[in-house]
Amino acid sequence: MLQDHLGTSERADAFYDRQVHPGLTTVMRDFISRQSMVFLATADARGHCDSSFRAGPPGFVTVLDAHTLAYPEYRGNGVMASAGNMVENPHIGLLFMDFAQDHIGLHINGSARLLGDQEFRAANQANPLIPVDTAPGRQPELWVHITVVEAYIHCSKHIPHLEPARRPQGAALKRPKDADYFTTAPADSLLTDR
Repeated sequence: MLQDHLGTSERADAFYDRQVHPGLTTVMRDFISRQSMVFLATADARGHCDSSFRAGPPGFVTVLDAHTLAYPEYRGNGVMASAGNMVENPHIGLLFMDFAQDHIGLHINGSARLLGDQEFRAANQANPLIPVDTAPGRQPELWVHITVVEAYIHCSKHIPHLEPARRPQGAALKRPKDADYFTTAPADSLLTDR
């Protein structure tokens, strides 16, 4: 084991004993309800990894109980990399990062399953925490339903402080459209194999 090889077993054991929880504590649940972004890690059946990002209004990831989370998936580019991986391999990692206030992070590992919007709402109709309108003008295509296996802190040591800012629009946005951002460039700036 790498911990034995590097001499960190004692520190690691102390971390597991104190910081790693089999479910969400009250403080963790409150923290998630304030977050407007999360980073996802998934892998397909062969173990090929993918990382992604989701964002929404604070609390868009809904805490259903101490062992269950859910968030909506909307129409995107059609690739469905994260959702496709979840179908093949339900293991998922989430990383919530608070860059603006508490400068702390929360890791959650668990298993995910996909539910259609109507199926999810029917199964959770008695739960007052389920948002009626998750994003104005948009309808979820799917919900990711996550069973929490473990949750633990990401310490603040190297988390930068970021100030929320308004997103530039129209002419103020001086860059290519998203779909063209990484696919178009002046010919003289393209790197070639040497």
